[in-house]
Amino acid sequence: MGPLSADQLSLFASQGYLVVESFASSAEIDGMRKRMDQLLHDFDGSSAMNQQKEMNEFMYESAEKISFFFEEKAFDEEGNLKQPKEVSMSKVGHALHELDPVFKDYSRSEKITSVLQSLGYKRPVIIQSVYIFKQSGFGNDVAPHQDNSTLYTEPKTTCTGLWLALEDATTANGCMWAIPGSHRNGLVRRLIRGEQGLQFDQPSPSYEQSDFVAIEAKAGSLVLIHGDLVHRSFENQSPNSRHAFSAHVVDTVGCKWSPDNWIRRKVDPEPLYSS
Repeated sequence: MGPLSADQLSLFASQGYLVVESFASSAEIDGMRKRMDQLLHDFDGSSAMNQQKEMNEFMYESAEKISFFFEEKAFDEEGNLKQPKEVSMSKVGHALHELDPVFKDYSRSEKITSVLQSLGYKRPVIIQSVYIFKQSGFGNDVAPHQDNSTLYTEPKTTCTGLWLALEDATTANGCMWAIPGSHRNGLVRRLIRGEQGLQFDQPSPSYEQSDFVAIEAKAGSLVLIHGDLVHRSFENQSPNSRHAFSAHVVDTVGCKWSPDNWIRRKVDPEPLYSS
């Protein structure tokens, strides 16, 4: 996989997202899925109760860990899992790209850096990564949002999402939807971490579903997402899961990580390259 073409860059600039087909090989996909199977097997699901009670702290600490997040609907009224942990997960994050060798190899691969160089990044860092399960039957609904709202750099925003389909993503199993060109309207609100926890600084705008288009993607496709693109996904009510690995990149040249983001790292992330 080489640099993005002029046509691909033009399309990304115009619509705010780009689907790059056959970005990852079947061997890479299989390797990541098998590695996640092993991580789930080794995970002690008994920590689920603590996660539910102390979600904010659990999430904050996950910035530099490999942490396991359950689907809200996976629990009964007493807070017990209703099914095996393997089909109860929402996501695993947020430092797979740093701490796990399989996901680190992919995240720091030449084809990833080539894409980022095409997009003009000078000294990019992956600020978070997430393995998303979108479980069959109840994978959660994700409301319309912009990635720059939670991963903010100043004075300019620089976040790009690198969303890799590990299974086919379709309208049936909860693929992404986006409003093409919405990134050109800029960032509409931010999620701020304060003394009272996480709060948005503005109410959510209302969006017409008719403005969204489905972003279906075959397994192995990489979806690039501009940080100001308004996108969402719906609950997975199909019999098929929709696994994906998502990494978010920001630049560290000409901007800085905002101190009131939810991620407050103790150790700065290692740049993918410097140019």
